[in-house]
Amino acid sequence: MTEPHDAPIPTFREALRAWMQIGLLSFGGPAAQIALMHRVVVDEKRWLKEPQFLNALSFCMFLPGPEAMQLATYVGWRLHGLKGGLAAGLLFVIPGALIVLALASIYAAFGNVPLVQTLFLGVKAAVIVIVLEALLRISRRALKGATDWIIAGLAFIGIFFLGAPFPLIVLAAAIWGAFRATGPREDAPPVRLSARSTGVTILVWLTLWLLPLLALTWALGGEHVVSQVGWFFSKLAFVTFGGAYAVLSYMAQDAVSAYGWLTAGAMMDGLGLAETTPGPLILVTEFVGFLAGFNGAGWGTAMAGAAVALWATFTPCFLWIFAGAPYIEWLNGQPRLKGALAGITAAVVGVILNLAIWFALHVFFSDVSLLEVGPLKLWLPDVTTLDWRVVAITGVSGVLLLWRHWSVAAVLAVAAGMALALSFL
Repeated sequence: MTEPHDAPIPTFREALRAWMQIGLLSFGGPAAQIALMHRVVVDEKRWLKEPQFLNALSFCMFLPGPEAMQLATYVGWRLHGLKGGLAAGLLFVIPGALIVLALASIYAAFGNVPLVQTLFLGVKAAVIVIVLEALLRISRRALKGATDWIIAGLAFIGIFFLGAPFPLIVLAAAIWGAFRATGPREDAPPVRLSARSTGVTILVWLTLWLLPLLALTWALGGEHVVSQVGWFFSKLAFVTFGGAYAVLSYMAQDAVSAYGWLTAGAMMDGLGLAETTPGPLILVTEFVGFLAGFNGAGWGTAMAGAAVALWATFTPCFLWIFAGAPYIEWLNGQPRLKGALAGITAAVVGVILNLAIWFALHVFFSDVSLLEVGPLKLWLPDVTTLDWRVVAITGVSGVLLLWRHWSVAAVLAVAAGMALALSFL
């Protein structure tokens, strides 16, 4: 079989088609999105070698913000430079953002729409299988020895049973990986950027990020809801390690209690909408920004609130990647740093397993409660709330994807159709 690095670099148009496909099909949160990207970029297109993909993923897990979107931005940058990174990152976000905007508008006008919820129930059932496939693929390649398995297991225990902070898990895995790293320094591509160039990149993206928010504050005043949304989600951009779930409580507490932008029930509905649409789960910030503006001053302000929330959430992602991407391959040539990235990669397997189980429990069962006994935390489903439709759809999706090897798009379409048909029973 041809090695991935022997594959020709795609044309920009070909890459655009791939990023559009990924953006439209990136359901199910980071685990499923990383799985889909791995399938397209490594297995099908062979644009990246496996170690390159995993090293980039480990680097993105270090950063605040949605790691799947940042990984897409890095791959796009690696293939076609700045324009490639912008295209990949934007196409990963825009389809989901447009859908969330439409659903938020419907929600503001009419409340929940059963038809939409039914269709996305089927999608979520299929996503369970997509995540399982990803977990199997990545674990086979990332866990190369007993130590890697131990790191993955401890990461899963720490985040699933102990509720350990995600950054702490990543840091511990990195320190252990660096500590146990041995061997001489490897040849690595030289960094072709100077510290000055990196500084310019940081300055340009900081200006792009903050200048519009400063202009809004000057024009509208600091107490205006749109200004508050912009600065609130800019602060959030620095602490979103581990994705939307990791910051949900912080976001909900301030958005609901401190600012009064929406109710706790609407906050959970927003997360549900973000879970069932393509794109990063952190798109829930768009929903919050929309309702903050809608409840404050109507439709026009709602649109502005959604746009500002998106800007404050995702512009920093381009800053992190474009400043750090040129150094990823160089980092891999340093034994200690390579060991740190390997440790993070092993921990990522445990994190994906945690996300997969958490997601599956909340899809299979309509009532899942958190039991806390001292430091231990355990998600317990009410077995009487098992949704038989999800069991059926997941079973069919497993056969089509794992055995028949259908495309992800076809499986998602069948799953959505099954959910609609079964709902009439």
